[in-house]
Amino acid sequence: MFSRSQRESRKRARWWLLAVVAALTALAIIFIWVSEASHRQERVMQTALAVFVSFTLMLIWLLFFSRLRWKNRLISFAAIVLVLFGATKLFRFKGFSGDLVPSWEWRWKKSPSETVSPTPSVDSNEIGSTGESSLIEDYPQFLGPNRNAILGDIRLARDWSKRPPRLIWRQPIGAGWSGFAVFGESAVTQEQHGEQETVVCYELKTGKVKWRHEDRTKYETVPAGVGPRATPTIVKGRVYSLGGTGILNCLDLASGRQIWSKDIVTDKEVPNWGMSGSPLVFDNLVVVSAGRMNGGSLVAFNRHTGEDVWSAGDDPAGYSSPLLTTLAGVRQILIFNYGSVSAHQPFTGKILWRHAWPKSTECVAQPVPLPGNRVFVSSGYGIGCKLFQIHQDERGNPDEVEGLSRLRASLVWETPRLKAKFTNVVFRDGYIYGLDDGVLVCLDVGNGQRTWKRGRYGHGQVILVGGLLLVQTESGDVVLVEANPNTHHELTRFSALNGKTWNSPALAGSYLLVRNDSEAACYELPSD
Repeated sequence: MFSRSQRESRKRARWWLLAVVAALTALAIIFIWVSEASHRQERVMQTALAVFVSFTLMLIWLLFFSRLRWKNRLISFAAIVLVLFGATKLFRFKGFSGDLVPSWEWRWKKSPSETVSPTPSVDSNEIGSTGESSLIEDYPQFLGPNRNAILGDIRLARDWSKRPPRLIWRQPIGAGWSGFAVFGESAVTQEQHGEQETVVCYELKTGKVKWRHEDRTKYETVPAGVGPRATPTIVKGRVYSLGGTGILNCLDLASGRQIWSKDIVTDKEVPNWGMSGSPLVFDNLVVVSAGRMNGGSLVAFNRHTGEDVWSAGDDPAGYSSPLLTTLAGVRQILIFNYGSVSAHQPFTGKILWRHAWPKSTECVAQPVPLPGNRVFVSSGYGIGCKLFQIHQDERGNPDEVEGLSRLRASLVWETPRLKAKFTNVVFRDGYIYGLDDGVLVCLDVGNGQRTWKRGRYGHGQVILVGGLLLVQTESGDVVLVEANPNTHHELTRFSALNGKTWNSPALAGSYLLVRNDSEAACYELPSD
């Protein structure tokens, strides 16, 4: 039985205040997630804020308004502090998901850049001696041969249950968000190994290291993680790579020998999420997004010597990669900067057209040139997408190089129904397919209307292979979805990797190369 003082204490305790705080917190979270006024990442942040405020109010209740005995209050508060202190000693912050959900890991677990086991090198005489007969097609740069994530000559089997993808190799890898570029039997990516930022060339069919180039630099921030993020580009026996801190390398594909190197971040101010744009190589140029102010937003170098050729634009760097295309009869380089989408004349850098973009969000997804001289652009954090029509602008001055009038971009439509945060989208037969805040959608290019939205795959990546969508999910699964504008039809899937996967996959013929910040794998996909 309780003593009189204990009974009085129990009667005086204001448990109802605690219940009110809990109920208000639950109502706030429900309101956050049913409201259409904010995007998914903002809802996650608002939920975290609601939980923090609720926890703070509960502590205030415990110490000042609970009417519990002071001994019980202090013991309870000390226990809470002890638990929180113990958690800081046991766990460390690992990073965010694509929806800004924080993740944690044991403190004694080594980071990916420190846990990679040495991979045996392969003798050059062994290359190609595995006896494999599967067709290899080059995937020599970010998003494939045409930098649009579209592969038309590969026929994948639609059902993997009877013939599942065959694991060729799987192994630890250095940290980073770079993808693979594949040429012949060579697969090249970027990794962080301790304090060394590396470009690594693997033997495609074994996973053995052919060569490794190292630069003593390291990109690391709390939200962005560790390591380089841009995918290398392979052209005519040379590898062009852009590291997370801005080191641009030209390497020999056969040996890894450095031919030349440049530091493109002259003011040493690296964007919040690192230098992420993959090098664009064409003719005698290599073009990269440098983000320098006062005429150095986009820069071009001689791809043979590394000498400066031109620089242009005043916008800070975004996180997309330059793309060469032809619109309104004019060859041009598209680039999605922070605050604009722009087009440059390829050999002078002169800006042909520019359209402002909201500066409230990072610009990551690739602009997509479409038939009819149109450009589709999308970004996340609630912004959505826009379709532009590119015209000859007779009011402009003639272009000194091509004798063409300056171009202009006019808005055709805009909609919040496809918010590609840091994934690419693909185009097929009048429709755009992409991940809208992690959910796959199909959008009618003619009017911007969404025909369907289904399949939560997270903030992954998409490749169009024939009439099929190969989706690399954020969780590490690979999914095959029919590119059907009328309905969402998931055909098959398999688990390719474990953990958060933001890196772009590479499909070289039947060989699928996938990686994240801790492991990489090569699978042979079944074909029709």
